Amino acid sequence: MSHFKKFFGLLLIVCLIWIPTGWAYTEIPITNGGAVTGHVTMKGPKPDSLAYNLALFPDPAFCGRISTGTGWRLYEPFQVTPEGALQNAIVILEGIDQGKHFDFTPPTVEAKDCIFSPSVLVVRNQQEVRFLNMDPVMHDIQMYETAPNGSSVIFHRPLRMNPYHSLLEPQTHDHRPGEPLIDTFQFTKGRRIFLAECGQHPYMQTWGLAITNPYYSITDKDGRFSIADIPEGVYSLVAWHPWIGGILQMKVVVVANDTLKTQFIFDAPPERTDSHTTMVKNPHFTFEAIARDGRAVPEVIPDHEVQPPHHPH
Repeated sequence: MSHFKKFFGLLLIVCLIWIPTGWAYTEIPITNGGAVTGHVTMKGPKPDSLAYNLALFPDPAFCGRISTGTGWRLYEPFQVTPEGALQNAIVILEGIDQGKHFDFTPPTVEAKDCIFSPSVLVVRNQQEVRFLNMDPVMHDIQMYETAPNGSSVIFHRPLRMNPYHSLLEPQTHDHRPGEPLIDTFQFTKGRRIFLAECGQHPYMQTWGLAITNPYYSITDKDGRFSIADIPEGVYSLVAWHPWIGGILQMKVVVVANDTLKTQFIFDAPPERTDSHTTMVKNPHFTFEAIARDGRAVPEVIPDHEVQPPHHPH
């Protein structure tokens, strides 16, 4: 049976949107199921962090508790080890319309210290998602379904400030959750990728994928994934990361009571040049410029975390 342990087909880069095989799924008892395990890596230099000028956005003093100490807040799209192991890639099996119990708990996204956590997650179409605000500032949830030919709004709601926090001393608080914002996903036109972003603090982002069956895994800090209890058959194994254009895909043969070992290797995306990739000193958009207008200058102290740039500019 050793020949069944080989996968066949080539790894292919395809577009970010793919046609789902259908949202329907039937649960059946699975005995002697197979498994797929593997490793996801990224080849090439890790791109720079995205940099956001705190002078341009609300609540710079509070959100600046995590910052460079020079007026910039960084967002890190890639969690990758020096050896290239890629965390937060989503790996799914496509082509399964019946299998093990699809036990899915609606996800919760937590806004804490001006960070959305988790940064990557899976959802189910027409099911709920919850947002909790742990901060003493207001956030604004903008949820989009995305595709190469354009994006569409899923919902847009304010995430109000936690009422337990002091307006006079927002720096001192214990992160108690406020009333959760609950809304429902409704994907259209075959889209399955989404972005949740704070409209006031764009460095707060969560990306994800709508799944159609329970056969999925999100890579850990070592880039590892594992999917178990798979009915014997031939399937498409897909790996996706929100900050890499396209997906990797291979055909796999799953055999009962056997474990198939696989590997995905993404090419690192090229460096982009836009307003959020380099920390340029713009005299029109600095705290010094705010002071020249006679407005109070917020005291931005990175007392929670100092963010060193990935590549100093």
